[in-house]
Amino acid sequence: MSPAAVNGGFPQPVVYRDGVPDAPLPVRDGLNPTRLRMPDDGSWPTVLEYLVARFPHDETRLREKVATAEVVDERGQPITDSTPFAPRRFVYLYRDPPVETRVPFEIEILHRDENLLVVDKPHFLASTPRGAYIAESALVRLRRDLDLPELTPAHRLDRLTAGVLIFTVRREVRRDYQSLFDQRRVVKEYEAVARYDPDLQLPATVRSRIVKERGVLKAYEVDGPANSESRIELLEVHGDAARYRLLPHTGKTHQLRLHMSSLGIPIHGDNFYPDFYDVAADDYSTPLRLLARSVEFVDPYSGVTRRFASVRSLDWPK
Repeated sequence: MSPAAVNGGFPQPVVYRDGVPDAPLPVRDGLNPTRLRMPDDGSWPTVLEYLVARFPHDETRLREKVATAEVVDERGQPITDSTPFAPRRFVYLYRDPPVETRVPFEIEILHRDENLLVVDKPHFLASTPRGAYIAESALVRLRRDLDLPELTPAHRLDRLTAGVLIFTVRREVRRDYQSLFDQRRVVKEYEAVARYDPDLQLPATVRSRIVKERGVLKAYEVDGPANSESRIELLEVHGDAARYRLLPHTGKTHQLRLHMSSLGIPIHGDNFYPDFYDVAADDYSTPLRLLARSVEFVDPYSGVTRRFASVRSLDWPK
């Protein structure tokens, strides 16, 4: 049955969330539909011709998806092969996920209630679908395994970082928990294993201006007002290595990795900082020794202070 038929013969109204149309297609097999915005102008006669021009290698599948009504507009109305191109409109469709090799590490569940799912993410598993890691992400795995289609991350961890990761279970509570992280009302504690420098004065607070450009793998520090801050504490020494407590006050991309590197003690297993070197996607021999040990916050619904801690540990480099 078409969305128009469900709504008494009239197209469904567009629902906006955070200024953009809400997806008119549900999560399917753990994956959200892809949202595409048409350009401000163009000479394509139809939406389909625009899509083919944008994704020429997917032409056959795009035509198949349009023919089977799997491409829709903001109101859930199917795009046909004759739907005219309209600038700035949105269309939604399911992209075919790539064939992926399973990341051979499991997610541990730390807590689950009606609002939250808290997990202990392993190293090498992406938090959310991105790039070559779509199904092999914590979000998609958990949606599929636990049948939780509305599951959404309240924050993110780098693929190479292990530890506590929080998801919201229901759409209605999503904004409130995400706002805790956006407004820096969450106390986050990390642990790292790195080189031991007896001359380094710790604890230390590192402040710098971090820039991360779209499409560039590494972030970097530049002159200017600081937009990042981390406190670094020494926990224990083990030969030439040491274990550190890292307390980020801000959450810039790769912040802790950059700040440890700037102190001259880059985290063991970090192939980005200070210098990038390539590692095969299926090489799990040297994990980044960085762990999101715990998060703590006042729950916006109960008013109770909640703390969740990882049960994982970081091994010493050999």
